[in-house]
Amino acid sequence: MTRDNFSKLIERREEGRAKQDLAILSEVREHLLELLSNYPDDAEINYQTGIAHDNSGMGRQAIPFYVRALELGLSGPDLERCLMGLGSTYRYWGDYEKAVETLRRGAKEFPENRAIQVFLAMALYNSQNYKESVELLVTNLMETTSDEKLHYFKRGILAYNEDLDETAD
Repeated sequence: MTRDNFSKLIERREEGRAKQDLAILSEVREHLLELLSNYPDDAEINYQTGIAHDNSGMGRQAIPFYVRALELGLSGPDLERCLMGLGSTYRYWGDYEKAVETLRRGAKEFPENRAIQVFLAMALYNSQNYKESVELLVTNLMETTSDEKLHYFKRGILAYNEDLDETAD
């Protein structure tokens, strides 16, 4: 298999994901693995092979492909999605330290990505960093909500959010 078919494979994977069609995803996964055997040092193919595994409910098997893609210098939007995919997969499988590390990198490199920040907040919660988790969630909520009542109290909420443990002693 040559790299010429790569974009069609990605379109087919997206179709399989949208339809939640495991047969399509399995077919794509097999083709990507074949393509990867011809191009083992291609960051994008490693990354897409990881996604295909993740989309198929095979997150644990996706991890080495994501890691390899990062090692090979994945960049741009693919890097953004790879860090989110890898971080959330680590979290799901209980490897909270790696999840936090990966998602922190994602939040630092892609600060506008709210999904990465929310996954990071969940991983922080799982690693018992409750205060930082809540602070991150509240900040994201207040920066994205259109709720009028929250907007009315925004200044106070964000001020309290800076130190959740502060009281009026």
